[in-house]
Amino acid sequence: MASLSEIYVKKSTLEKIIKALNAKQGKEGEGVKLTISLSDQTNNYGQNVSVYVAQTKEQRDAKKPLFYVGNGKTFWSKGETPCPQREQPTQAPQTVTAANDNNFPF
Repeated sequence: MASLSEIYVKKSTLEKIIKALNAKQGKEGEGVKLTISLSDQTNNYGQNVSVYVAQTKEQRDAKKPLFYVGNGKTFWSKGETPCPQREQPTQAPQTVTAANDNNFPF
């Protein structure tokens, strides 16, 4: 499966991750393991890629909340991965019922 996706990560989010890792590990220069989730469905912003800090099995079993790093979208695919399109909001048609309207002169 071939595809290209992009994500946007805020500087403040990166700083939070680095600060949390340094406090937890007591070391500098360590890396962070990230999980990339590619969804078949898009959100309201046309995004189908989510990135969050990887969790251990114990954290997943304890239902710890995910620390989301950023969201993005697939912008090229060889065909196996869907390229999301932003959904255009549609207005529901308004129904007019003349039978309930007593303002007619006849």
